[in-house]
Amino acid sequence: MSIEIDWSAFVSVFIAALIGAVAIVSFYATGLRLLVRAGRIPVVSPAEFTDAITILSEKEIKRAEKHAAKAATKSPLSEGQKKIALLGAYGCFALCGAAVLAGVLLIVFNH
Repeated sequence: MSIEIDWSAFVSVFIAALIGAVAIVSFYATGLRLLVRAGRIPVVSPAEFTDAITILSEKEIKRAEKHAAKAATKSPLSEGQKKIALLGAYGCFALCGAAVLAGVLLIVFNH
Protein backbone atom coordinates (compact mmCIF):
# COMPACT_ATOMS: atom_id res chain seq x y z
CA MET A 1 0.00 0.00 0.00
CA SER A 2 1.49 3.30 -1.06
CA ILE A 3 0.17 6.79 -0.60
CA GLU A 4 0.58 9.22 -3.44
CA ILE A 5 0.17 12.95 -3.03
CA ASP A 6 -1.15 15.08 -5.84
CA TRP A 7 1.22 18.01 -5.37
CA SER A 8 -0.41 20.22 -8.00
CA ALA A 9 -3.73 19.98 -6.15
CA PHE A 10 -1.96 20.70 -2.87
CA VAL A 11 -0.30 23.81 -4.32
CA SER A 12 -3.55 25.07 -5.86
CA VAL A 13 -5.38 24.71 -2.52
CA PHE A 14 -2.52 26.44 -0.72
CA ILE A 15 -2.54 29.37 -3.16
CA ALA A 16 -6.33 29.69 -3.00
CA ALA A 17 -6.25 29.70 0.81
CA LEU A 18 -3.46 32.27 0.87
CA ILE A 19 -5.26 34.58 -1.57
CA GLY A 20 -8.52 34.20 0.34
CA ALA A 21 -6.90 34.99 3.68
CA VAL A 22 -5.09 38.03 2.29
CA ALA A 23 -8.29 39.29 0.64
CA ILE A 24 -10.41 38.92 3.78
CA VAL A 25 -7.85 40.60 6.04
CA SER A 26 -7.29 43.40 3.51
CA PHE A 27 -11.00 44.11 3.08
CA TYR A 28 -11.56 44.10 6.84
CA ALA A 29 -8.57 46.36 7.58
CA THR A 30 -9.54 48.79 4.82
CA GLY A 31 -13.13 48.81 6.08
CA LEU A 32 -11.99 49.64 9.62
CA ARG A 33 -9.70 52.37 8.33
CA LEU A 34 -12.50 53.95 6.30
CA LEU A 35 -14.88 53.61 9.25
CA VAL A 36 -12.47 55.56 11.44
CA ARG A 37 -11.97 58.20 8.73
CA ALA A 38 -15.74 58.57 8.52
CA GLY A 39 -15.83 59.47 12.22
CA ARG A 40 -17.41 56.21 13.40
CA ILE A 41 -14.65 55.00 15.67
CA PRO A 42 -15.60 51.57 17.02
CA VAL A 43 -15.38 51.61 20.80
CA VAL A 44 -16.05 48.24 22.34
CA SER A 45 -16.38 48.10 26.08
CA PRO A 46 -14.47 45.12 27.43
CA ALA A 47 -16.29 42.13 28.79
CA GLU A 48 -15.71 41.52 32.46
CA PHE A 49 -15.02 37.95 33.41
CA THR A 50 -14.13 36.67 36.83
CA ASP A 51 -10.94 35.09 35.51
CA ALA A 52 -9.90 37.95 33.24
CA ILE A 53 -6.30 39.03 33.25
CA THR A 54 -7.11 42.71 32.81
CA ILE A 55 -10.34 44.37 33.81
CA LEU A 56 -10.80 48.00 32.91
CA SER A 57 -12.33 50.31 35.46
CA GLU A 58 -15.27 52.59 34.69
CA LYS A 59 -12.85 55.53 34.67
CA GLU A 60 -10.66 53.90 32.01
CA ILE A 61 -13.68 53.03 29.87
CA LYS A 62 -15.02 56.60 30.06
CA ARG A 63 -11.58 57.96 29.20
CA ALA A 64 -11.37 55.71 26.12
CA GLU A 65 -14.87 56.74 24.99
CA LYS A 66 -14.00 60.43 25.53
CA HIS A 67 -10.81 59.99 23.52
CA ALA A 68 -12.73 58.30 20.68
CA ALA A 69 -15.35 61.09 20.64
CA LYS A 70 -12.60 63.73 20.58
CA ALA A 71 -10.82 61.95 17.72
CA ALA A 72 -14.09 61.75 15.79
CA THR A 73 -14.56 65.53 15.96
CA LYS A 74 -11.01 66.14 14.69
CA SER A 75 -11.66 64.58 11.29
CA PRO A 76 -10.49 66.93 8.50
CA LEU A 77 -13.02 65.47 6.05
CA SER A 78 -16.13 67.28 4.94
CA GLU A 79 -19.55 65.72 5.56
CA GLY A 80 -19.71 64.47 1.95
CA GLN A 81 -16.29 62.86 2.23
CA LYS A 82 -17.30 61.23 5.52
CA LYS A 83 -20.39 59.73 3.84
CA ILE A 84 -18.27 58.39 0.97
CA ALA A 85 -15.79 56.90 3.45
CA LEU A 86 -18.66 55.31 5.38
CA LEU A 87 -20.11 53.79 2.20
CA GLY A 88 -16.64 52.54 1.28
CA ALA A 89 -16.29 50.95 4.72
CA TYR A 90 -19.64 49.19 4.39
CA GLY A 91 -18.62 48.06 0.89
CA CYS A 92 -15.35 46.61 2.22
CA PHE A 93 -17.21 44.77 4.98
CA ALA A 94 -19.65 43.42 2.38
CA LEU A 95 -16.75 42.20 0.22
CA CYS A 96 -15.22 40.56 3.30
CA GLY A 97 -18.48 38.77 4.02
CA ALA A 98 -18.85 37.77 0.37
CA ALA A 99 -15.33 36.28 0.36
CA VAL A 100 -16.12 34.24 3.48
CA LEU A 101 -19.44 33.11 2.01
CA ALA A 102 -17.76 32.13 -1.27
CA GLY A 103 -15.23 30.05 0.66
CA VAL A 104 -17.96 28.27 2.60
CA LEU A 105 -19.90 27.59 -0.59
CA LEU A 106 -16.79 26.19 -2.26
CA ILE A 107 -16.29 23.84 0.66
CA VAL A 108 -19.92 22.71 0.81
CA PHE A 109 -20.68 22.29 -2.90
CA ASN A 110 -17.32 21.57 -4.50
CA HIS A 111 -16.07 18.37 -2.91
